[in-house]
Amino acid sequence: MTPASIEEKMRAAGQPESAIRAFLRNVAVVRAGGAGFIREAEIEPPRNIEVWENLPEDDSPARVGRTAVVKLNGGLGTGMGLDRAKSLLVVKEGDSFLTLTRRQLASAGRDSGAAPRFVLLNSFNTSADTRAALAAQPVPGAPDPLEMQQSMAPKLEAATLAPVAWPAQPELEWCPPGHGDIYPTLAGGTLRGLQEAGVEYLFVSNADNLGATLDRRILNHFAASGAPFLMEVAVRTASDRKGGHLARRLRDGRLILRESAQCAPEDGEAFQDIARHRFFNTNNLWLRTDALAAALGRSGGFLELPLIVNRKTVDPRDKHSTPVLQLETAMGAAIELFDGAAALAVPRGRFAPVKTTSDLLVVRSDAYQVDACGGLHPHPDCAGALPVVRLDEAVYKNMAAFEARFPQGPPSLKSCRSLVVKGDWTFEAGVVFEGEVELSTPVPRVLPAGVYSGPIGAGIC
Repeated sequence: MTPASIEEKMRAAGQPESAIRAFLRNVAVVRAGGAGFIREAEIEPPRNIEVWENLPEDDSPARVGRTAVVKLNGGLGTGMGLDRAKSLLVVKEGDSFLTLTRRQLASAGRDSGAAPRFVLLNSFNTSADTRAALAAQPVPGAPDPLEMQQSMAPKLEAATLAPVAWPAQPELEWCPPGHGDIYPTLAGGTLRGLQEAGVEYLFVSNADNLGATLDRRILNHFAASGAPFLMEVAVRTASDRKGGHLARRLRDGRLILRESAQCAPEDGEAFQDIARHRFFNTNNLWLRTDALAAALGRSGGFLELPLIVNRKTVDPRDKHSTPVLQLETAMGAAIELFDGAAALAVPRGRFAPVKTTSDLLVVRSDAYQVDACGGLHPHPDCAGALPVVRLDEAVYKNMAAFEARFPQGPPSLKSCRSLVVKGDWTFEAGVVFEGEVELSTPVPRVLPAGVYSGPIGAGIC
């Protein structure tokens, strides 16, 4: 099957032209053998990264009305057993991710006198549920969101690079193209419309990261810097060793993002060296609309992002089904495409994503507080080090099972450094964890109210 058949398949599925061109470019890269590794010998750690704490207290509100907040809202949270948009999950004090985000935007508008624009990048799976929730749960003063819909990419047979056919479940023939898809999606007309409405700056982040608020201090720093692109980064800890990191490419001095899939096996130890590679991408990005429009115009409606090739089977539950390639791009990788792109080291509190029920437990607990504006902040008692939680996936992975084991809410974690739960525990109200805690049981147990630290197992009933 030729690349033309890829084009025909995508067009028949109603995919936008910019997304089709972007995917065909990715296929060409694979055919040419260009989806290689970023080797350790080709990079160095970045130097002289600006730090949020050192930014001037420039609190001018004027630019808020010329900013659009873009939230990536395409995920269903299937890894947590959800079947609708993860942004609709209740996370704090009865509010969902979406409701808290809208409260944040309403507050930004009140404080600045001009509301920012709000854009949701939905998927086919999240669009209807999200629109229904917006209509059912109005937030006074919150801007109405503009909806974009991300594209779909065909899975390719690993042996031939032809679009895979799987008649038993045709939906498995498709996969998400990664959040780098935001650029061709914006090129489909949304970016032009925002510019015509006077939007000069975009702030993009994940819908499940409530720490990613519209910070005027960062906005004004970005605007004054003249940089076309700014990535918020945070200091890596031991729990971030396997995640992507920021680096500087030796041959041209540009900042780049290296993901784990782009690391050669022999460079694994260096990749995980958090003392050498200190910063990771929070996926909080700032872009100038004029610079982005110019870059998209030069390349035909998409950005030539580094490619991530994932090798899987067409049915992820069947290891004997057809081997396929899933071609993805990361939106943060665009940092290497802009002259003068910059990074800003931000407090860890601006990175509070919820990918697992372990993450959700931390956010729901008293380790985080919600302010009157809907902003999420670490509790002062955490002293800058939020607890690291690992719940037994065999018991707590799905939301239904998770909720059943915390029937009266989460335990107190504000004085906890780490919590490891092995086995089946149900938690009563009034449980407080302090320091480093590990629970282990071979049979289901109930943990009654009390203050706990250290290893816990025998004697609890």
